[in-house]
Amino acid sequence: QVPLVESGGGSVQAGGSLRLSCAASGYSLSRYCMGWYRQAPGKEREGVAAIDSDGSTSYRDSVKGRFTISKDNAKNTLYLQMNSLKVEDSAMYYCVTDMCWVTDEAAKALDAWGQGTLVTVSS
Repeated sequence: QVPLVESGGGSVQAGGSLRLSCAASGYSLSRYCMGWYRQAPGKEREGVAAIDSDGSTSYRDSVKGRFTISKDNAKNTLYLQMNSLKVEDSAMYYCVTDMCWVTDEAAKALDAWGQGTLVTVSS
């Protein structure tokens, strides 16, 4: 994994929104597939969203229609816009390269470089 730093997490009430960012410095993200996975305490990693080098996206079923992944190549930053947040979305979120399609298997195989960003959704 290449150096990436996640940010943007926080505490929100159910129904709220957050935008996560994942920044790289010193190299270009444009040629990479990238994705987000999450892990809640006591639970396994879950793939959340992925974007390939052509911009095609994929999402975990439970977040479809609520989350949007995007990549700004000029800013070398990956984003995850999360709307209509639910309590079950609470987790530590991590970004990774080389996730071209979202699956839980990919999430388990790719170890994030960064420390993640915590999302807490309360009812």
